[in-house]
Amino acid sequence: MSVLIGKLKLKNPVMVASGTFGYGLEFKDLVDLDKIGAIVTKTITLKPRLGNPQPRIFELHYGMINSIGLQNVGLEIFLKDKLAELKKITKTHIIVSVGGNTEKELLEIIETLNSEKIAAVELNLSCPNIIGKKIISQSAKQTYKLVSTIRKRTNLTLITKLSPNVTDITKIAKSCEDAGCDAVSLINSFPVLFFSPSLVFGGLSGPCIKHIALRMVYLACQTVRIPVIGMGGIMDVNDALEFFRAGAKAVAVGCANFANPQTTIEIIEEISRINAMNVNTNKYERNL
Repeated sequence: MSVLIGKLKLKNPVMVASGTFGYGLEFKDLVDLDKIGAIVTKTITLKPRLGNPQPRIFELHYGMINSIGLQNVGLEIFLKDKLAELKKITKTHIIVSVGGNTEKELLEIIETLNSEKIAAVELNLSCPNIIGKKIISQSAKQTYKLVSTIRKRTNLTLITKLSPNVTDITKIAKSCEDAGCDAVSLINSFPVLFFSPSLVFGGLSGPCIKHIALRMVYLACQTVRIPVIGMGGIMDVNDALEFFRAGAKAVAVGCANFANPQTTIEIIEEISRINAMNVNTNKYERNL
């Protein structure tokens, strides 16, 4: 069950995706946090962000639209109140997702996190619902430049989260590998328009994007040697196994956490049961 992501050894290959599990604390009474491979926090910026106007989450028959806009408490309060408390209640690896408007902001966050006992950093270069902001990971050149700079400032396991809104995901994944990244995670949500009834720009996620995500994960896995963490519409163990078949080293559950907070635990337990039966997940066939 254990898997290696850079220097980080996870007890199992199933984690929760950033932005779908709060700071981890919100789920402490609903989920046995110690069973999760890793908790990826919501994205933290240097200063607090109010995010986009509410409502910001819209349930669909085929998925979900979110327009959070990176709402968070900012680095200082996160370290003092959120991360400190999370460390007290779980021994599970904590991966901190970080974002910023400038390279300077990101570097300040990274250098502060260097002194924290966390498992890894996930660079969120892919958020689609910051209106007026360009998605850095849509450019291989800009991604390489930024990841290279950050790589020089930290020895923490470095993961970069990629956007699906690109012409060729393999070029972006390769730029991360060349820049010294330890792993890439993909995919984030797709930018969409929604009437609620007022006009809302947001990110589409859930079951409707799974097969697009699978294709991108497969292509990335064929291109880079660093681990790929797959996500996008994983609702049950069968979905997770499809990502492993595509080459993912680990998977992250996102949208499903809103419908059933136990989804991650159920997937871990089912994979454990399959492994105990000596079933090769690469040959596992979904029961249709």
